[in-house]
Amino acid sequence: MKKNFKYLLIAVSGGLLFGSCAKKLDEAYPNPNAGVRQPIEKIFPSMIGSLVGSSSAAGSAYGLAADALLVGRYVQYWGTYAVTAVGGNLGTQYDRMGGTVGASDNLGSVWAAHYYGMGQNLNRIIEWGSEEQKWDFVGAAWALRAWSLFENTNQYGDMILREAFNTSLQTFKYEEQEEVYDSVRATCHRAISFLIRTDGNVNPTNFAASDFYFNGGSIDKWKKFVYGILARSYAYVSNKSTYSADSVIKYANLSCKINVDNITAKFANTGITGTSNYYGNLRQNVNNANTAIRQAAYIADLMTGTNPGAFTGAADPRAFYMLRENLNGTIKGITPWSGMTGLVLAERPRSFVSTGADTLGYPNTDQGRYIFRNNAEFPIMTASEILFIKAEAELRKGLRAASLISYTQGISLHFDMLVEKYSTNVAPGKEITAANKAAYMANTNVIPATDAGMTLTKIMLQKYIALFGWGVHATWADMRRYHYTDLDPSTSQQVYAGFVVPSGTNLYTNNSGKLVYRTRPRYNSEYLYNIPELQRIGALLNDYHTRETWFSKP
Repeated sequence: MKKNFKYLLIAVSGGLLFGSCAKKLDEAYPNPNAGVRQPIEKIFPSMIGSLVGSSSAAGSAYGLAADALLVGRYVQYWGTYAVTAVGGNLGTQYDRMGGTVGASDNLGSVWAAHYYGMGQNLNRIIEWGSEEQKWDFVGAAWALRAWSLFENTNQYGDMILREAFNTSLQTFKYEEQEEVYDSVRATCHRAISFLIRTDGNVNPTNFAASDFYFNGGSIDKWKKFVYGILARSYAYVSNKSTYSADSVIKYANLSCKINVDNITAKFANTGITGTSNYYGNLRQNVNNANTAIRQAAYIADLMTGTNPGAFTGAADPRAFYMLRENLNGTIKGITPWSGMTGLVLAERPRSFVSTGADTLGYPNTDQGRYIFRNNAEFPIMTASEILFIKAEAELRKGLRAASLISYTQGISLHFDMLVEKYSTNVAPGKEITAANKAAYMANTNVIPATDAGMTLTKIMLQKYIALFGWGVHATWADMRRYHYTDLDPSTSQQVYAGFVVPSGTNLYTNNSGKLVYRTRPRYNSEYLYNIPELQRIGALLNDYHTRETWFSKP
C-alpha cells in the first residue's frame, strides 16, 4: 500500500509539474489552430494577399495569379513556351483546353484562397469585428467574401456553400451555381450595409493602416468594388431570359468611373518573394521551366492590326506597354498548342519578365513591363472594365449612343492607366503620346463614326485587350458565355473575331471533342475526403471540365 501511495504521489506531483510547464508553454506559444483571439487589424492585411497569391507555411500562391497562368491559355492570352516543355501536364495540356488530372493541385489556387487563405480568417474578422463594432473591417470582410465566392463559382461551378466552415464535419455538400450567385449578391448587399456605417468604433486611420496594400482605407473604393462585383454578376448571365441590362447599368454606375477608382493589389517588394508581384521576375512564375509562357498570336494580332475581323489595320500604341517585341522589334505571338513552332528565332516573342528571346536563362534584373514586374500593381477591377460591362448592357438594351460613349471612355481610360502606372521598361520611341492615342481612337475600325457601327465584337475585344494578364478569369467568363465562337448578330461573324479553338489532335484527348467550361475542385482537399460529393456532381469523370456551368446557359 505504501508503495502504491508513493507512486501516486510521484504521479500527482509529476502531473502538477507537467501541468505547470504546459500552462507556461501555452502562454508562450499559443496553438495557432485554436481560437486564439488576435487583433483583426493584424489578420486583415493577409486577406489582401489572398487576392493575387498569398504565402503560408501550409502552402503558397493561393489566389488568382497561379490559376490565371493556366486559364490564360484557354483564352489565348499566352501559351506554353515549347511543345516539349518540362512538367508533364504543364506542357501543352492546358493550351489544348485540357483539365487537371491525377493528384495535381493545378487550378486549385482560387479554391484554396477561398476556403483556406481567407476562409476562417474572414469569419473571425466578421465575428470579432462585430463584437468590437469595427464596421469598416466587417464590411470589407464581407466584400472579400463576396468576391471570393464569385471568383470560385465562375471557375469551379458547384461549390460548398452552407457547410463550408462547419468544423464538426469531415465531408461537405455542394450547392449549385445558381444558389451561389444568389449568395454572392446577398453578401454584397450585406457588405454595403456595414460599409455605410460610421458609428461604433469605425476608425479611418486604423482601417487605412490595415488596408494599406489595397484600397488605402477608402470606404468609397470598397463600395465601388462591391458594386462592381454586382455589375459582373448581372452581366455574366446575359444568356438567360432573366437577364437585366438595367441591373448591370445600375451597378456599373455605382462602381469605378475613373482611374482613381481602380481597385489594385500593391506589393511591398522587400526582396522577399512573398512580398512581390506573383508575375515578377523575382518569383520566377512566368518564366520557369515548368510554366514558361509567351504571348499568343490572338492578342498580338488584335493589337497590331493584323486580325482581319477586328481593328484591322489599327496599330495599337498600347501593344508595347503590355506585350513583348521580338528581336526584329515587332510584336508576334505563338499558337498556344504549337509553342514556338513556325516562328524563326528573330520572330519569337521575348519573355514577359526580361529581354530573353528563346532561353530560360534569364538575368535576375527586373526587366519586365506592365504587370510583369516585382512591384507592379495588380489590378483586380478597373474603370475601363466596368465601362465595357456597361457598354455591352447598353447595346443589348438598344441604347446605342450611350453604348458608344461608354465604349469610347473605356478605351481612353485604359490608355491613361497604362501611361500613369505601367510605363516602366517601354522601348524608347514606343511611348504612348497624345497624338498616337488620338490617331488610334480616330480610326473608325476601332471607334465607329456613328453608333450604328457599334457591335458586340468591338466591345468584347476591347474589353479582352483591357483585361489582358490580370483579368484572365473575367475574360474566361465572357468567352464561355459567348461559347467561344458564338456569332455577333450585327455582323454574323464570331463575337471573338478570328478566335480559333483547338480541334482534332490539338484538343486535349480527355475532352471528347468538347471545349473547357470549368475546372475541377482542388485536389488536396476535395479528392482526398469528399469523394461521395464529387461522384454525385460528376467530378470524378475525365471530361468534368467540359461541363458547362449554369451562368453561361440560357
